[in-house]
Amino acid sequence: MSAEEFRLLRDFVYQHCGLNFTDNSKYLLEKRLGKRLRQHNLKTFKDYYYFLRYNPNKDQELSEVIDQLTTNETYFFREDFQLRTFVEDILPEVRKRKEREGQKTLRIWSAGCSSGEEPYTIAMLLLDQPWLRSWRVEVIGTDISHRVLHMAREGIYGDASFRSTEPLQKKRFFTDYEGKSRIRDEVRSLVSISHLNLFDTSRVALLGKMDAIFCRNVIIYFDQAGKRSVVENFFQRLVPEGFLLLGHSESLINLSTAFQLRHFQHDMVYQKPLTAVTRAGGFL
Repeated sequence: MSAEEFRLLRDFVYQHCGLNFTDNSKYLLEKRLGKRLRQHNLKTFKDYYYFLRYNPNKDQELSEVIDQLTTNETYFFREDFQLRTFVEDILPEVRKRKEREGQKTLRIWSAGCSSGEEPYTIAMLLLDQPWLRSWRVEVIGTDISHRVLHMAREGIYGDASFRSTEPLQKKRFFTDYEGKSRIRDEVRSLVSISHLNLFDTSRVALLGKMDAIFCRNVIIYFDQAGKRSVVENFFQRLVPEGFLLLGHSESLINLSTAFQLRHFQHDMVYQKPLTAVTRAGGFL
């Protein structure tokens, strides 16, 4: 892969979905996209770039590219300290606000849901809340990779997905299936899985308003401009006083002042204030 070919492919991927590859990522792109080159019997990476731009099957191929370039390391009940904050602090606040408003709906978005462990974890936690049984609960999982979305819809998992799962949780929410474990229908019924590019603002808007958004270990793959765009979309999707839960290594420093940072016992979480900051003043 020449320097020119690297720039062409890097910029093309960035414009599509915001994935940011620095100059020292050339070997990574060459190694992972080389498989696609051989798949189509193409001679050069420039040929492959033109294939992505102009071939009738370019959309399907671009989906394959995203599958090759994205990392999808996840498991059930990941980052337990944050989940405890969600259950012990965030949910009680949301419940009080909703009851005050006379509402019984709860909508949570898992943005970058990968193979489904995160949205199903959220659903399992919600099923443990007796007060939610009379509520309309929706957990929406989205990802840009069709490959992991297929896995999420199947809901069948191997041992690696259960490294933080208690035996009682596994017994309650899963059934044995051909040497693996399959999510039970009561969990699946709360979760919808769909394809979504976080940079597609018009599609993101169709999701409607959310009470909480989980986006953990996703925005680290974007540059500053990409992060700001995604975070602003999150801000617009949250109801006033809604919560944004990022990964433990992620923050909104130098990205946005529109959110409040709430300090709870086990974790710090971003919250959309009741009175929203104007766009010009809130996003840096």
